[in-house]
Amino acid sequence: MATETYERAIGVAKGVLGKVRPDQLDDPTPCASWKVRDVINHLVGGSHFFASATEAGEVVPGDDPPDFSTGDYVKSFDEATARSVAAFNAPGAQEKIISLPFGKFPGAGFMGLATTDTMTHAWDLAKATGQPTDLDPELSAQLHEGAKRVIQPAFRGPDQQSPFGPEQQAPEGASAADQLAAFLGRTV
Repeated sequence: MATETYERAIGVAKGVLGKVRPDQLDDPTPCASWKVRDVINHLVGGSHFFASATEAGEVVPGDDPPDFSTGDYVKSFDEATARSVAAFNAPGAQEKIISLPFGKFPGAGFMGLATTDTMTHAWDLAKATGQPTDLDPELSAQLHEGAKRVIQPAFRGPDQQSPFGPEQQAPEGASAADQLAAFLGRTV
């Protein structure tokens, strides 16, 4: 199945998301400008974004999304990810060229971006809420290798101005997920 790796990242994120308590929603995260609720909204809203962009072949403007963190965010995540998995599994979706503000990607490449985004924000939530961050070591190592091949210095910069912060150094013996997070600009 084309979406197997993406679905693994979804499973990891769902496991972490299911352990986030409502009293943690305003806690800070490794994403400097985001609280836990913002990461939840990004995970759920991002899954809807991945689906709509894949379905349309481009970014589809929409209304302001709801605050998914005020309801059953695990259920909202399940619904959003079911839609994105279906979109990535649709006939021709892996080959379709998707136009985004920062470039054009084949569906398979866009799904790779979705996979890394989902896994990284699962790590952000785990770190912010005191959960273990050693998330799916095999998948984390695979995504780290992929990220090193595609993330260019031009994609790095200050928070809210660039998709990724400056690469950080992971401590000696850091897990694969911690190494991925550090590469993507998180302090581990």
